[in-house]
Amino acid sequence: MPRYHIIACHVLWREFCYYAALSRNTFTFCFLPQGLHNTPDVLRAEAQKAVDAAPADSEAILLGYGLCSRGIEGVAARKTRLVVARAHDCITYLLGTKERYRQYFDSHPGTYWYSPGWIDTQSQPGKARYEETRRKYVEQYGEDNAQYLMEMEQGWFKEYSNAAYIDLGFGDNAEYREFTRECAEWLGWKYDELPGDPSLVRDLLDGTWDAARFVVVEPGQTLCASHDDTVIKAGATKT
Repeated sequence: MPRYHIIACHVLWREFCYYAALSRNTFTFCFLPQGLHNTPDVLRAEAQKAVDAAPADSEAILLGYGLCSRGIEGVAARKTRLVVARAHDCITYLLGTKERYRQYFDSHPGTYWYSPGWIDTQSQPGKARYEETRRKYVEQYGEDNAQYLMEMEQGWFKEYSNAAYIDLGFGDNAEYREFTRECAEWLGWKYDELPGDPSLVRDLLDGTWDAARFVVVEPGQTLCASHDDTVIKAGATKT
């Protein structure tokens, strides 16, 4: 049986572990902290470290990231090929295709995504996040300054109007759905719920790597942004 090494964002740990357990293949895992995409150079460095530290007996390294603010651009395959989905970010893995992601984004501008992994690993917009952030500001800066800082903190929420919850349909996720509904209500956003599509995750893990959805980066090549609908491509072999 093929032996693959998975390097992925911790946001997707539930999905990758669940479908790895259903796969015929065997795996080792490395989950990197959520939020590295906020500093693309840090994501690039950490992803490269993880690639370089992959077990030598891996037949392929499966990178559970999208382009992620171009944070994986420049990551190089060394002695083992890399495989990554043609995706802008982790939401594509939950929706199943980048085309579905684009269609929803175009028809629902101002969408903020919620999923079990995002809720577990990051304080999502809502009442709980507001109250916790305000409490910390009051402790550090006092009541008056806290109010000003909260106004600045909440300003970016105005860019959003829709809370979209998505999961891949396994496990008891009722609390996650209810949490997202409550966040949407408190924020004055619409609530939407989408069924996830596990096909992209499953095919990555199963080794079904068609060129339309996946990029295989051979040893010596690097990951590059394609600047078109294919999202990611393999760069020229290094000399």
